Amino acid sequence: MTETVQDLPADIAAVMATWPSAVRRRALDLRALTFDVAARTNGVGPLTETLKWGEPAYLTAATGSGTTLRIAPVRGDEAVCGLFVNCRTTLVDTFRERFGDSLDCRGDRLVAVPTTGAVPQEVGACIALTLTYFRWR
Repeated sequence: MTETVQDLPADIAAVMATWPSAVRRRALDLRALTFDVAARTNGVGPLTETLKWGEPAYLTAATGSGTTLRIAPVRGDEAVCGLFVNCRTTLVDTFRERFGDSLDCRGDRLVAVPTTGAVPQEVGACIALTLTYFRWR
C-alpha cells in the first residue's frame, strides 16, 4: 500500500490524533486499504481525501464512480473503527446480503471493523462497492 502516515494531510492527522490509539491504528489501516482498492479498481480514479462532518472522507470526485466513504470512531465502542457510507444508499443492505455472516453491519451506514486482528477481507470488497456505487446500483 502506497499511502503512509507521513502522507496524511495535516487536517486529517490532527483529527486522528484525538482518537484512541487502537482506533487510530485501525483507521490508518482502513485508509491505506481504501487507497489500495481505489488504485486497483477500474474506473475509480484518484481519490479526494478531505474532512466531512469533521471526519476523514474519501471521494471519487474525479470520476464520480462512487459515493463518499468516511472512516471514524464509533461512538461508545472503542473496540471498533467505523467505515461509514451514505445512509441514503443501499450499500449496507448489500454488505449484509453478501457478508452478513462475517461483518458487523450496523444500521444503514456503518460497518464496524474490529481494532484488533487482521482487517476482514470482505472490508476491501465493501470499499470497492462504495467507490463504484454509481456504476452498479
